Amino acid sequence: MKNNIQYNKVKFLKSKNLGYRNWGTETLLALIPKKLSLKILKIKKGKSGGLQYHNKKNECGYILKGKLLIRFDEKKNSRKLKERILKAGDVFHFPPKSVHQEKAITDCIIIEASTPHFNDRVRVEKYYGKFEKKGLPSTKISEILFK
Repeated sequence: MKNNIQYNKVKFLKSKNLGYRNWGTETLLALIPKKLSLKILKIKKGKSGGLQYHNKKNECGYILKGKLLIRFDEKKNSRKLKERILKAGDVFHFPPKSVHQEKAITDCIIIEASTPHFNDRVRVEKYYGKFEKKGLPSTKISEILFK
């Protein structure tokens, strides 16, 4: 009987720091081109990312350590944010176009898996009556990098 196993080269990847973040660190652990990216996020106590959504990026995360406040909007154009506190062992999923924000109640470590859409963010603080000026700015759809 003939063996039908397809052998491919196993890869061992190196992590890459993705640059300064005012809330902590974002490290790319793995990039499988056109398939997925795997990151580790370290968010400092009291810090938060921007209130945003992604046009194309589909992301999920697993809380390894800490307590994380998630702000989110369940309904299109509701302008009402809900909140939920996640702890170690909890999982979240933000499909494309989902308004969300993460804020660390304690120091947090999160493993994030997503589609490899980089530079995909639309900041919506003003839409919700918040005026945060820190952090990375909104990007246009033409600026999204699919790696």
